[in-house]
Amino acid sequence: MSAWVMKAVQYEGYGGGAAALKHVELPIPRTKKDEVLIKVEAASLNPVDWKIQKGQLRPLFPRKFPYIPATDITGEVTEVGKGVKNLKAGDKVVTQLSHFSGGGLAEFAIAKESSTVPRPHEVSAAEAASLPVACLTAHQALTQSAGLKLEGGATDHQKQVNVLVTAASGGVGHYAVQLAKLANAHVTATCGARNIELVKSLGADDVLDYKTPEGSNLKSPSGRKYDIVVNCTTGIPWSTFEPNLGPHGKVIDITPGPASVMTSALKKITFSKKTIVPLLLMAKRENLELVVGLVKEGKLKTVIDSKHPLCKAEEAWAKSIDGHATGKIIVES
Repeated sequence: MSAWVMKAVQYEGYGGGAAALKHVELPIPRTKKDEVLIKVEAASLNPVDWKIQKGQLRPLFPRKFPYIPATDITGEVTEVGKGVKNLKAGDKVVTQLSHFSGGGLAEFAIAKESSTVPRPHEVSAAEAASLPVACLTAHQALTQSAGLKLEGGATDHQKQVNVLVTAASGGVGHYAVQLAKLANAHVTATCGARNIELVKSLGADDVLDYKTPEGSNLKSPSGRKYDIVVNCTTGIPWSTFEPNLGPHGKVIDITPGPASVMTSALKKITFSKKTIVPLLLMAKRENLELVVGLVKEGKLKTVIDSKHPLCKAEEAWAKSIDGHATGKIIVES
């Protein structure tokens, strides 16, 4: 293979799932102003990746076909473009690429300096690649949408905040449990029976099997009403959330569908004290730096479901579509 050619995985149109992924050889992309070229060590998959392929986010994403999917990557900078000030060749970094252009499932990828942060040697490639979409979604939900302060939490004069995290063993959920505990919240979590002990080990105070009557009704084992719900799953109607919420309870929906958006609008129109908030991730460099730092300090753990080589990316893709991953799915270059 030529020194200027790389291996990559792409698809050429909407639909087709894992079978539509094609292994190709392409020219290594070149940097433009304020960009860096990264030799990819690892990428992580998120549900949004296969939703883009399925056409659920058209006409926004992707910008054009063929399309190399995945946005969350880590690796080593091999080239810097004009205007790059804080990164140099040889730096280990983690970044989130744009969903418009993708590029993660490849041996090399182009990233904006403005979305790229250093990766300390204490943070593994798999841990780093897992962070951008999943951990930043959990962080935004709890700090921006819910207004919690990490490692602040309740004082002696404030009641402890009660947080519910649904699908707590998934990519976003397992980070949300840990970040909520860093904010000194009381955390109730739902997950499948096989992951109950794992979610407890991440800090959850109460864990519900979502297939039991109590779990499907989201009933707190300790009789608490929830101030905040980080909803990391789909298919739970407002009528299930509402009786479990405190007087000013808020549901933060990380995968909002039409019903969620309509309910949110209705609650605003009627000045309801109980609300549902659709979340759209607005990734910020400083927040990525913060969560990378938490991993470095041992305050935040990443659960890895599985690792797959780039040559078997379709196996990782199928596992993500299946929807029962525990933690994050990694593709290694």
